[in-house]
Amino acid sequence: LSWAPRPGVPPDTTAALLASGPDGEMLWLDVTYRPGQAPWVQLMGRYLLPPCKQRWHTCATFLPQEALLVCGDRRGSLLLFPCSSSSVCTAESTGIVNGGTDTVVEDSSNELEPSCLLHKGGLPLDSPLSVLFGLHGKTGVTSVTIHRGYIYSTGRDGVYRQLRLQDRQLEVLQKHRPCKGLQWIEELRFTLDGDLLVLGFHADNFVVWSSRTGENIHCIPCGGGHRSWSYCSSPLVEVFAFIKSGDVMLYHREAEPCEQQVLLASLHGREITCVRRLGAVEVPGNDTFNVFVTSSEDTTTCVLVLNENSRAAVPLARLSDHISSVRTLAFTVGPRDEGFGHEDLSGLLFSAGGRAQIECYRLLCTADTASESAVACQVIHVASHRLDKHWEQKKNRHKLVKMDPETRYMSLSVVPGTSTKQLPTPWKFLAAACSDGSVRIFGLLEAARKLVLVAESFYHQRCVLKVEAFLHTWAGGDRRHLLCSAATDGSIAFWDITGPIKDAVDTLHQAKGEMQPLALDTPLVTVMAHSCGVNSLHIHETPKGRYLVASGSDDGSIHVCLLEVALGRGEATAGTCLQVLEQVSMPCAHAAHVTGIRVLRPDLLLSASVDQRLTLWNHRRGKLVPLSTTFFHVPDLAEMDCWEEVEAGGDLRYYCVLCGQGLEML
Repeated sequence: LSWAPRPGVPPDTTAALLASGPDGEMLWLDVTYRPGQAPWVQLMGRYLLPPCKQRWHTCATFLPQEALLVCGDRRGSLLLFPCSSSSVCTAESTGIVNGGTDTVVEDSSNELEPSCLLHKGGLPLDSPLSVLFGLHGKTGVTSVTIHRGYIYSTGRDGVYRQLRLQDRQLEVLQKHRPCKGLQWIEELRFTLDGDLLVLGFHADNFVVWSSRTGENIHCIPCGGGHRSWSYCSSPLVEVFAFIKSGDVMLYHREAEPCEQQVLLASLHGREITCVRRLGAVEVPGNDTFNVFVTSSEDTTTCVLVLNENSRAAVPLARLSDHISSVRTLAFTVGPRDEGFGHEDLSGLLFSAGGRAQIECYRLLCTADTASESAVACQVIHVASHRLDKHWEQKKNRHKLVKMDPETRYMSLSVVPGTSTKQLPTPWKFLAAACSDGSVRIFGLLEAARKLVLVAESFYHQRCVLKVEAFLHTWAGGDRRHLLCSAATDGSIAFWDITGPIKDAVDTLHQAKGEMQPLALDTPLVTVMAHSCGVNSLHIHETPKGRYLVASGSDDGSIHVCLLEVALGRGEATAGTCLQVLEQVSMPCAHAAHVTGIRVLRPDLLLSASVDQRLTLWNHRRGKLVPLSTTFFHVPDLAEMDCWEEVEAGGDLRYYCVLCGQGLEML
C-alpha cells in the first residue's frame, strides 16, 4: 500500500491509495474524507506490473498535466501508466477493502454496501507506457518525486536520478551520488530556499544530507533503515521519530542561530584540475554571464556561472558520475544547438580522468531571471566509457592479475569538422592522451548514447600528457584532420587521422556501432621540443593557413614552432606532409612548470606557470620577447583557458581563467 496526493485536489479531502499484491496487479483507489461519515472509495484504474520475482510497487506519484502515473517497484524499475478519469464503481465503506471476495462491508450507519472491488473487472488492465527495468538495481525504488517539471527517483543503490518525460517515455537525464557510504536513499526534500535534502541511511545511522553545502546536517543512530520512521522539518523545529526494539524514539531539535559565517563558499573539496569556458549567456535586463566548467580531484565536475560585476561564482550543476579524480575536460557545440537563440548556450561536455573513465553530457544553459544565478542549466547524461568495463564483468576476477590497474586520461580534444554537408555523419570524435602511453580516438553517437573506442596507437611508449586536434582545409575544400600529441620525454608528434576516422565511420555504420579499434598510422613528423614532460599545448592557425604550435614544459621552458601543411609529391610521400618552417625556444621562461599557454594571435603569446606568474610574450623574427608579467593568486596552477571579447568601442580584450588551488579570472 502507498498513498499519493491527487493533483488539483486539496490533500486534506482526497488522496489516492495504490494497492498491489504478488499477482502483479496494482489498483488505484480514490479515498475521499467526509466529516462524520465513512470515507468514500472510488476505484479509478487497474495496472499490470512487469513480471519479476518480487512483483509489487513501492511508491508512486502523479504527473499533474500529462494525466500520467509514475511508480517504482520492488525490482528497482520505474513505470509509466496512463490515468483514466472515468470511474466504474464507487462504494461507501469504513476504508477496509477486501478485493476479490464476494463479501459486504458494514459501515457505521448500519447500511450494507458491496465492495467496489467486486466490479473491478469492468475496468481495463492497463500495461505500462514506458518501463526502465532495474534502474535502481535489485533492491528497489524508495521514492518518486516531481519538482519543477522533472521526475526524481531514489533507491537503495545509493543514487538518485533526474528524469524527464519525452513523447510519453521516461528519459534519464543524469544520476547523482550524494556522498560516500550513503547506500540507502529513502527520500528527497526540496526546501523553499532552493536546497535539496537527501534522506537516507548510512550503516546504522539516519542521515540528512544537504546538496548545497555538501555535508551531513543530521546523523542520528537509529539501527538502520529496516524500521518505521518519520522525519519532519520546519524553519523553527526538526523532529525525527522511529521505532527501535518496540519503543518509539523521538529526536527533537529547535532552530538555533548559526554562529558560523561562510565568507566564500568552496567550489570543490580538493584541487581544481581543469577549467573550460563554455560561453556567455545574455540575461534580459542584466549583464552577460560567463559559464565555466571545472573538474577536480574530488571526483566531481561543476558547471558554474561567473559575473564580472558581482565577482561571485555560483554553481549551476554538479556532476558526480566519476569514480576517481577528473583530470581533463573538452567542450564542443553540436548540430542540435541550432534551434537555440543567441542568448542561449548548448553543447557537449566530455570529462575524463582516473580509472580510464570518460563521461559525456549535453548542457543546455538558458537565462532564468527568477533564480539566484540568473542562469539555468539542464544536464543530460549522454554516454560513458571505461576501458576495464569487460574486466568488471568477468567471473572470478579476483583470481586473475589485472594488467593495467590504473590508466588515467591526461587530456581530451574534440576532433573538429568531422560532419560536413558533403559527407554528413552523426558521429563525433574525441582524442585522448593516456597515461599508458597510448593516443586513443573515440566515436560518439549521441542518438544511440554510444561512446566507442575506434583507434589507438602506442607510438610514444610513455605517458602522453597533452593532445590537440585541428582541422586543415585546402583551397579546393578538401579537409584533413590532424592531431598533435605530447609526451613526458618532451616530444611532440603530429598525426593525420583523416583515414582512420573515415574507416571508423564506415565500420561503425556496417557493424551498428560496434568495432575493434583500428591502428593509427605513424606520425607525420615528431619534434623534440623539450627535455622533459610537456604540460601545456596550444595550436593557433595564422591568416596564411599555417599553424603556430606553442608548448610549455616541466623545466620552465617555452617552445614555439611554425608548421605548414602540404600535399606530398611522388609515390613515397603521397598524402599529407608537414613542414617545420621555424622553431623558437625560451629555456628559462618561468621558474617552475609551465602549465598554461595560449597563442592569442601570431605575434602574442600568453604563458602561466606554477611560479604564479602570467607573462605576455611578443613573437617576432624568431624570438620571444617578454612584454609584461602579472602575478596571480592561485597556487599550484593546473590549467588555463583564454577567450576574447569585443568591447563597446570596438576594442578587442583578452580574458583568461586560471585554476589550481582555487579559481581566478583576469
